[in-house]
Amino acid sequence: MTDRPILFSSPMVRALLVGTKTQTRRLFKLPNWAVPGTLEIDDDGPYACAEISGCLAKVQTRINVGDRLWVRENAAVRHQSWHHEDGDKHQVSYLADEDESGRWLQLPTCGTGIRDGKAPSVFPSKSHNTDGSLRWQPSIHMPRWASRLTLIVTDVRVEHLQDISDDDAIAEGITEEHVGGYAGWSGRPDGGIWPNPSNAYWDLWDYINGEGAWGLNPWVVAYTFTVHRQNIDSLSKEAS
Repeated sequence: MTDRPILFSSPMVRALLVGTKTQTRRLFKLPNWAVPGTLEIDDDGPYACAEISGCLAKVQTRINVGDRLWVRENAAVRHQSWHHEDGDKHQVSYLADEDESGRWLQLPTCGTGIRDGKAPSVFPSKSHNTDGSLRWQPSIHMPRWASRLTLIVTDVRVEHLQDISDDDAIAEGITEEHVGGYAGWSGRPDGGIWPNPSNAYWDLWDYINGEGAWGLNPWVVAYTFTVHRQNIDSLSKEAS
């Protein structure tokens, strides 16, 4: 079992919080020793041709069943005291908890209480902008202690992006919507309504990765997981 950070956008964090997202797909990259374009999928996982030997060799995925992923998301930190010091107590606010106008969405949440943790320099000692709004930091800068969601991996598959099924698209957070009397499926925040979940995921993938990204049909790793609304280290203490 390995602990790793994983980044999610605010819409995907909301899907994790409400329980509609239990899968994520990430681009699969061959290791340096592998010959490009030689990836094959066998019953026990991916193989590729090794450049040195010319033989097929097993390719290990970076994340495996049983690994724990602590979610990094856009957040702002507030210091409990006036003076910032290493190890100060902090309170964290999460961008996914608000809509575009700053209104609280009343989603299931956790980790909003005061807690100890060393804030990196990119988490500013000043938590607010000059207009009084919270100063949000990119998800890549979130420290482990500030994470509020932990994912435990239950399945790992390597496949082509376009092999996604409707059930898997729903597990990715695609939701059924009703607009103007028409029922369909939607993925991205400002996207349209699609006739099936797979098409809606196509729209979401291009929204995240750029127009035409779906058409490239790359190899991806599909991770299935259980969602725990808890900091990874708090989860560890309970398990022990």
